[in-house]
Amino acid sequence: MNSNPLGRDRWQQLWRSLGAKGEAVGWYEILLRAYAEPQRHYHNERHIADCLAEFAAVRSLARQPKAVELALWFHDAVYDPRTADNEAQSAALAKRCLEAEGLGELAEVVAPLILATKTHDSLPGTDAALVVDVDLSILGQSETRFAEYEAQIRAEFAWVAAEIFAAKRAEILQRFLARPQIYLTEVCFDRYEAQARRNLAGAIRALRCG
Repeated sequence: MNSNPLGRDRWQQLWRSLGAKGEAVGWYEILLRAYAEPQRHYHNERHIADCLAEFAAVRSLARQPKAVELALWFHDAVYDPRTADNEAQSAALAKRCLEAEGLGELAEVVAPLILATKTHDSLPGTDAALVVDVDLSILGQSETRFAEYEAQIRAEFAWVAAEIFAAKRAEILQRFLARPQIYLTEVCFDRYEAQARRNLAGAIRALRCG
């Protein structure tokens, strides 16, 4: 795996397309340092790179593709597994970035897209639904990759006792499994729904059986 999957060229291309008044490299370095923090095992630069790759395949579905791309870059910029306001702080960071670059109107679009990743729920047909589906694409990956993801999440919560983690994690996964459909965009539903349900059911069984 590339030790830095978040290539600078990708960010600079987006930055130039926005007409931002400042230099791209400053905010790129801020994000790169954030996603390299030691408490991150899943919510790191690989996750963001994977999300950007997923989005590239469905970009045509976005009403405001630049806003969606920015939301994906920033959506886990603040991540402390011991707190509950990571999405709000990430949205605030994105707003500070965009407002500082003279992009205040865009900031008001991007922030709600980031906030949608807290509940992972949104109205079908919206850019927020697309952001959520991209963020949840990990649930529908291969059984091997999903198992790696679950191990990475456990590592982020290594400070939680095993029995408590198992109960809480099973509860979270069960909420996804109980939805009428996990993915709100047709393309993500077709691509990931069936595998995601198999992955979730297997993980829940394993967590409950100990």
